[in-house]
Amino acid sequence: MNTSLLGKNAVVCGSTQGIGKATAIEMANLGASVTLVARSEPKLLSTLEELPKAAGQVHGYLAVDFSNPEYLNSKITQLADEIEVHILVNNTGGPAPGLAIEAAPTAFLEAFQQHLICNQYLVKALVNGMKQAQYGRIVNVISTSVKAPIAGLGVSNTIRGAVASWAKTLARELGPFGITVNNVLPGLTSTQRLENLIHKRAEDAGISAEEQERLMKQNVPAKRFATPEEVAAAICFLSGPSAAYINGINLPVDGGNTPTL
Repeated sequence: MNTSLLGKNAVVCGSTQGIGKATAIEMANLGASVTLVARSEPKLLSTLEELPKAAGQVHGYLAVDFSNPEYLNSKITQLADEIEVHILVNNTGGPAPGLAIEAAPTAFLEAFQQHLICNQYLVKALVNGMKQAQYGRIVNVISTSVKAPIAGLGVSNTIRGAVASWAKTLARELGPFGITVNNVLPGLTSTQRLENLIHKRAEDAGISAEEQERLMKQNVPAKRFATPEEVAAAICFLSGPSAAYINGINLPVDGGNTPTL
């Protein structure tokens, strides 16, 4: 099986922490030149130093905030003029937890902008290079909520579903050009977002964060949370040559927790 990314240029969003950072490091390990994308320039510079670098690899970064899609568009368009990008990992922190009925309408608009609209700008800027190379991998890191909505994540459930449908549509449109579009659906993964969710649920239930964590693990068939590296492995596989005929799928990485087929 060929998992090498040697000679490939990858753009990895949300790459200074959690799943995004683990993905960027593993892609560099597999030979890709990686452009990190996140808000904080100090964190980007720190992560850049952690990326493995062999002969021929050139890593870089873009400091952009997804709350400003137009600025993101200008920066990614500039990058596309400079290099041919073969792999795009769309990965953005999810909306704040809360009930859908209690969410302000503007919360849905803001989340839609930061997720789907920014994803669209990124793909439109990079897709011509993928077409020219006859090799493209677009992987969207979303959520198992596209298969079964998660309680207490009303805005996130809504927006993640929109991104999944957008990706499935793109998969059919871009497939003839050697470009695949897939979604990775992380389950409960040891990230800062999960820690925040644990504390929110513990507060709502009037129990300790430790007890809430124990209860959440108990409901997972694997009886534990995923590591960011385990999710990154799935993303990297879908980004490689051996995944050329896998297109338009939702791949849960959740220890068997999703209660649907």
